Amino acid sequence: MFERYESPLCARYASQEMQEIFSARKKFGTWRRLWVALAEAERELGLDITDSQLAALRRHQDDIDFERAAWWENQVQHDVMAHIHTYGEQCPEAKGIIHLGATSAYVGDNTDIIVTTEAMTLIGRKLRATMAALGDFASRYQALPTLAYTHFQAAQPTTVGKRASLWLLDFLLDLDELEFFLSRTRLRGVKGTTGTQASFLALFAGDHAKVKALDKLVAEKMGFTETFPVTGQTVTRKLDSQTLNVLSGISQSAYKMSGDIRLLQHLGEMEEPFGEKQVGSSAMAYKRNPMRSERVASLARYVMVDALNPAFTAASQWLERTLDDSANKRISIPEAFLAVDGILELLLRIVPGLVVYPKVIERHLLAELPFMATEEILMRAAREGGDRQALHEKLRAHSMAVVRDMREKGGENDLLERLAADPAVGVSLGELRATLRPAAFVGRAAEQTEEFLREYVTPRL
Repeated sequence: MFERYESPLCARYASQEMQEIFSARKKFGTWRRLWVALAEAERELGLDITDSQLAALRRHQDDIDFERAAWWENQVQHDVMAHIHTYGEQCPEAKGIIHLGATSAYVGDNTDIIVTTEAMTLIGRKLRATMAALGDFASRYQALPTLAYTHFQAAQPTTVGKRASLWLLDFLLDLDELEFFLSRTRLRGVKGTTGTQASFLALFAGDHAKVKALDKLVAEKMGFTETFPVTGQTVTRKLDSQTLNVLSGISQSAYKMSGDIRLLQHLGEMEEPFGEKQVGSSAMAYKRNPMRSERVASLARYVMVDALNPAFTAASQWLERTLDDSANKRISIPEAFLAVDGILELLLRIVPGLVVYPKVIERHLLAELPFMATEEILMRAAREGGDRQALHEKLRAHSMAVVRDMREKGGENDLLERLAADPAVGVSLGELRATLRPAAFVGRAAEQTEEFLREYVTPRL
């Protein structure tokens, strides 16, 4: 165990449920289900397949001898043929009808579609759970004023909940893409060696209607209502690219949110959960590092780059197919799902445990609020009869002097005191301080958040 490489995606990040979806048992078990469905459909449409042959196939459908299949693959250097031989040895009377008329892509592509559909459904469930937790957080803090940041410089205030609604909107767009993807899921179906269905047309003595019916019947037996109308030997590899584009989108949203949490934790305004015995640093005992959010970013970056794999594969397929997709596909598709599963598992631990520090938020806000109040001060002074342009220059000069003293001398923000002492401004300190109500600067942030949750998020979840 300790002498061989083991993927961290399985050992550290992805859930058992997602790992089982991409397991060998799931893959080869689905191959056998497809062989049973094909034999059943061929018999129902008139081919000479007996009840006892079907019974044998069904009896051994889940009884896979993995060691024997590995032995056969070592002999024939072909995974599908290895499993056909293994299955045939277990039910010799049905050996001749296994995989009848099919090509390797029948089990390979159809299984990939079945497995990725199940995996995407699991991702959708975890994405909705993450969104629900984020919605609760946004609702709880929808009215708490906080500094907004543009260019990571202090800007007009927003609310903590409104900021969370921006994260939530990104995930809502991802859910749109995921649900659209699942709504268009189709099986490859029964298409034959180069997609022409020639072998099945021969089996059914030139009966085109039966070949079309076979394609539909197999899909229905596997739980699908549609098949791709045309294929080469393989289903279009655009499907894999579209699949990873959905996962990349979720990763982009998670990366953005995790980055914001890391910045806010640096500011002391928000913190991801930190365990009672958790260690932040082996050297610096005081450290409380945002390691879960960092892990989200790390995995998300991997998925975003991984999405290039099926894009290049789809673009470089020759004519009816080449085999340069196979090795890449075995790695890039499962690992993207495992990584996104790991991301969502992390978010489901981060979001419900996010800690907000209102006093730190208030301190930062009040330190910057005098600057943001200058527009209201300008209007108020002008209403008292002052020259707007002259007043604007006074406000600008005082503001720049305060910024310089704060940065060079470490002074406090005394802008209001300076303005009150300037006769040209003509506004008392009490009047100036009355303008510093944080809630007066957040616009409709709280209302926007409440409306967004009620009108868009809750109905979807």
